[in-house]
Amino acid sequence: MRRGSGFVLRNVATQREKAEAFRALHESGTFVIPNPWDAGSGRLLESLGFKALATTSSGFAFTLGRRDGGVTLDQLAAHVETVAAATSVPLAVDIEDGFGPAPEDAARAVTRVAEAGAVGGSIEDWDSRERRIYDLDHAVERVAAAAEAARGLDVPFTLTGRAENVIRGNPDLGDTIARLQAFERAGADVLFAPGLTDLDDIRAVCTAVSRPVNVLARPGLTVAGLAEAGVRRISVGGALTWVAATALAAAAERIRDDGEFSVLDVPVDLDRWLGPERDG
Repeated sequence: MRRGSGFVLRNVATQREKAEAFRALHESGTFVIPNPWDAGSGRLLESLGFKALATTSSGFAFTLGRRDGGVTLDQLAAHVETVAAATSVPLAVDIEDGFGPAPEDAARAVTRVAEAGAVGGSIEDWDSRERRIYDLDHAVERVAAAAEAARGLDVPFTLTGRAENVIRGNPDLGDTIARLQAFERAGADVLFAPGLTDLDDIRAVCTAVSRPVNVLARPGLTVAGLAEAGVRRISVGGALTWVAATALAAAAERIRDDGEFSVLDVPVDLDRWLGPERDG
């Protein structure tokens, strides 16, 4: 069956099946959810055996020649639709701050990405317009509205509440934990404080909440160490985008500087990464 993305799909799960599979991944153990930046990278990561994927706001913005935060909700929804149609594993979405300051903005964004094919998504407490962390009460109202929207969907949508303190210059672990606890009470299914790197801090977060915790992968951390600390889900954010972009830049610089093309002699396994084409 051909989809508008141009990919030929095999054994495509329904959105409900994807949503239920995504929920099940959070019930025990620890899993890595890598972040593709387009449909092709999504298909490649799926072919490598990853059981779920998540979009990256910075990586997707890069594909449009923009910085993180420089896309619209319409553009994100189109991106989600393309990646979801091209892959058969669950897809979660970095919904950033919900594309607006009001609780109803966060609710609308959740509904929009779910309609595009997502089965999960995160709402953060960073106000991208005012460049500040939302006051706790307002942040909780936004998560509660997003959770209510998620519960009203036809599929079990897994909502993540994000506390942005660490990556926005506030290392106050106590405040971060208080925010995550409040987001849990407001209805978030998963809690996430990107930027944590100390295993003791991560263990403290996991102990302080009763819902699954997502941690952003960083050099020096390991799956085994994070699992021991109580982490259920590990994402990589935009990092894989920058690995690919750095390799591209290095190869192009070699061509520019050396005047020859040996750097292009790399193995390409499209049959493995994308699967064989077929008619029909």
